[in-house]
Amino acid sequence: MTHKDKIILDKLPEHIAVIMDGNGRWAKKKGNSRIFGHTNGVTAVRETVEAAAELGVKFLTLYAFSTENWNRPKMEVDALMSLLVSSLHDETPTLLKNNISLAAIGDISRLTDKVAGRLTAAIEKTSHNTGLKLILALNYSGRWEILDAVNRIKADIAAGKLNTGITAELFSYYLNTKNMPDPELLIRTSGEYRISNFLLWQIAYTELYFTPTLWPDFRKEDFYKAIVDFQKRERRFGKTSEQLNQYEQTVNK
Repeated sequence: MTHKDKIILDKLPEHIAVIMDGNGRWAKKKGNSRIFGHTNGVTAVRETVEAAAELGVKFLTLYAFSTENWNRPKMEVDALMSLLVSSLHDETPTLLKNNISLAAIGDISRLTDKVAGRLTAAIEKTSHNTGLKLILALNYSGRWEILDAVNRIKADIAAGKLNTGITAELFSYYLNTKNMPDPELLIRTSGEYRISNFLLWQIAYTELYFTPTLWPDFRKEDFYKAIVDFQKRERRFGKTSEQLNQYEQTVNK
C-alpha cells in the first residue's frame, strides 16, 4: 500500500505551503554547481503540483524566491530568474490542461520586466481555471508582508478610508494572502528545521512537516507521505482534546 492509498480524501488540507530547500546541496553531492540543482528542482515542482491537483487540494503555495535570495551570487540569481521565465513559459500549457490557476505573492515590482511579463501572462491565461490555485511566493518574506500591510493600513487611516479598530481579520485583509485560507500544512525539505521568513502571520496554527529529502529528489510519494502524517495529528487550536471530542460529538448528532 502506498501513502496515497492511506490518504483520507475528505480530510485533505485545503491549503499546503512548501519551502523548497536543498537544491544547492543536492548539486554539490553530484559535483555540480548550485544552478544545476535549481534546474533539476523543476521536476520536483511539477510532481508536487500534479499530486496536489490530482488529490483535489485547493491551494498550493511554493516559496520560489525570497527577498533574502537577492544576496546570493549574481550568477545564481540571474540563473534563477532565467529558469523562472522558461518554466512559466513551458508549464503554462500544462496548467491550462489541468485546470490550474496561477497567482503570486511578494514584492513583484522588483522582478525584471521579462520575469514580470511572463508571470503576468501566465496568471492571465490561467485565471479562468477552477481547480488547484498555485501560488508562487516571489521576492517574498513574511516580515516584508507584515510591514507592507502596516504601511498600507497607516496610509488608509491618514486618507480617512479607515476609522475602525484593527482586528486580526482586518489585518489579514491587507496581506498578500487575503483571498486564500491560511495553510493547514507546511512542508520543508532538506532536513532544515526553520521557517525562513515564510508566511509568518499565516502559519500561527499550521502543522509543520520536515523531511530530510533534498528538493530535487522530492516526488509525489513524498508529498503523499506528508499529508498522511498531517492527517494523523490532532489539531486543537488552543483547545483541549476533551473539548474537541465534545464538539465533534455535538456536530455528528
